[in-house]
Amino acid sequence: MEELWGPSTSNSTCPSFVTGGSVCLPPVKIPFYFSPRQNIFDGILDIYVAAAAPVVGYWITSLIFFCLDISGWKWLDKYRIHESKEVKSRNLATPWQVARAVLFQHAAQTVVVFIGATESPEISIVRCQSDMEAFGSTLVWVVRLFLGEQTGLKFLELGGSGMTHWLYWWGIPAAQMLLALFVLDTWQYFTHRLMHMNKYLYKNIHSVHHKIYVPYSFGAIYNHPLEGLVLDSVGAILAARISCLSVRQTIFFFTFSSCKAVDMHGGYNFPFDPFQMMSSNNADYHDIHHQAIGINSNFAFFFIHWDILLGTRMTREDIEERRKKVKKT
Repeated sequence: MEELWGPSTSNSTCPSFVTGGSVCLPPVKIPFYFSPRQNIFDGILDIYVAAAAPVVGYWITSLIFFCLDISGWKWLDKYRIHESKEVKSRNLATPWQVARAVLFQHAAQTVVVFIGATESPEISIVRCQSDMEAFGSTLVWVVRLFLGEQTGLKFLELGGSGMTHWLYWWGIPAAQMLLALFVLDTWQYFTHRLMHMNKYLYKNIHSVHHKIYVPYSFGAIYNHPLEGLVLDSVGAILAARISCLSVRQTIFFFTFSSCKAVDMHGGYNFPFDPFQMMSSNNADYHDIHHQAIGINSNFAFFFIHWDILLGTRMTREDIEERRKKVKKT
């Protein structure tokens, strides 16, 4: 049990995990990703980092893809979804128009983050210890409820301390992040689909994004300002709030989402790309959505479950099947 969950109460200052109506935990062992500093960077509030990090991540990721585009490396050809010349010949917006619109989107996004942000609570080892003890008490109640008094107490004495540590530092944060991704994906699927199904919204708002027929990295959030607000900014803040993310979790979530958007518009179908290894919703999947044949398909952002469940998924195999049917007729 100790190997599975981490440190137990043995050889610590605690004689047992459950002590009366509370729990006793050994001194906090901080995981590598956590900093007990009030702010990550001296003199810069974490909420400022939450606003800036997604923008920085967006342009760094875009720069990487831009360097690949101009590199001339032949080995990249087998991973390119489109020929480079197609970007110039088929897109209706110039790179300068795209860059200017994206810079405006980032400025508006930063304002929205500041409006929706809340200051970080006190960050200290003492607070972490107190929060873990409160969580441990809840864990005791849940285990007793499902396993009974005696069995529950035996189970908790074997691994209650380690389980509390693992859930507090790893289990719950991971669950929060997955929930945030699910909420944002759900929000973007249905709002994105609405913008395609409603003729007025598509013509006056979403069609701006589809001026980029052949996607490329820094055009990921080339949108109408209203779409950028509703689809991206509001959706991300809503997901963070529903998932109860801390400011630092929000920094990671916003930055990850921003880099994921660039990656799926990057124009390369790399088998070794970490973003594309996480889900079948990759650059090739989203590229189909930007083509005339798939414009009413593949609406999701992170995952593909909504597309599958609601019949809007399209693959390269589906496209080939349609073409074969057309040839037969």
